[in-house]
Amino acid sequence: MSAQHNAHWARQGERGSYALMKLTAVLARLLGRRLISPLIHAIVLYFFVFGARARRSIWQYQANLAAWSGRTELQPSRRSVFRQFMAFADSLLDKLDVWNGKLGLEQISLIDPHDLRGQLHRQEPGQLLVGAHLGNLEVCRALAELGEHVQMNVLVHTKHAEQFNRLLGESGASHVRLIQVSELDPALMLQLSNRLERGEWLAIAGDRVPLHGGRTISVDFLGKPAAFPQGPWLLAGLLQCPVNLLSCLKVDGRYQVRIQPFAQRIEWTRREREQVIHRWAQRYADQLAQQCLDAPLQWFNFYPFWNEDDDTSA
Repeated sequence: MSAQHNAHWARQGERGSYALMKLTAVLARLLGRRLISPLIHAIVLYFFVFGARARRSIWQYQANLAAWSGRTELQPSRRSVFRQFMAFADSLLDKLDVWNGKLGLEQISLIDPHDLRGQLHRQEPGQLLVGAHLGNLEVCRALAELGEHVQMNVLVHTKHAEQFNRLLGESGASHVRLIQVSELDPALMLQLSNRLERGEWLAIAGDRVPLHGGRTISVDFLGKPAAFPQGPWLLAGLLQCPVNLLSCLKVDGRYQVRIQPFAQRIEWTRREREQVIHRWAQRYADQLAQQCLDAPLQWFNFYPFWNEDDDTSA
């Protein structure tokens, strides 16, 4: 996927994102989920009807998933593409519940077989969490508020990080902070290192490229080459911190948050850095592919992830 193509997508995603978040958060507080639900579904329906590019992208994802897994029941159809859009609408409503403090721990199942959560009690240095736009990562952020009250620093590419932080503060979220990341300069690395030493945790998505391009690497994902960002693996190597995978999928109406170790350390020399980054990015893509099978309709990347021409009429 070209940097120009990704930048085009990212600019689209950034425009109006803060205003939309603020508007929907206010409406949710005033009207409640029951009354705002038809509005959210109508907006996503409009997106489905008039977003030919987004429809083709989801069709392509479903086709790749079906071919890679050998599961013919996952082959795309107009109905399955529509269902994925509606799943996105439901996830937006759940995000509103998170922002407004209406999602309790009793509604979340935490799967943590290695007791990484227990490290929060032992006041150990923080770790890096790598997630994806699969499921609902907002619920993972909510754990910082509802559970252990650990400080969670979410690394984002948006220019509106400070505005989002104000909005989070207005909604009562005091343990989640967004940090804009444009490049891994010395000042940022020192800040992040200090936060880890204080026991704070860092979170970053491993499946989106930065707004202004950035380093990517091509790996196999669902049987075809796709560009993934190098950022999470470069960051882990520079900070020399443990890396965990974080996911949150909705299964039978209940969120399952899973946290699992991924790498105790990521190390390289200058000469082998690209090969090491490729290896870890491929491992991440392999894990992500398996997670897609657990919740096929919860992949919410509505742009040409593989950047291929698709002549379907989805």
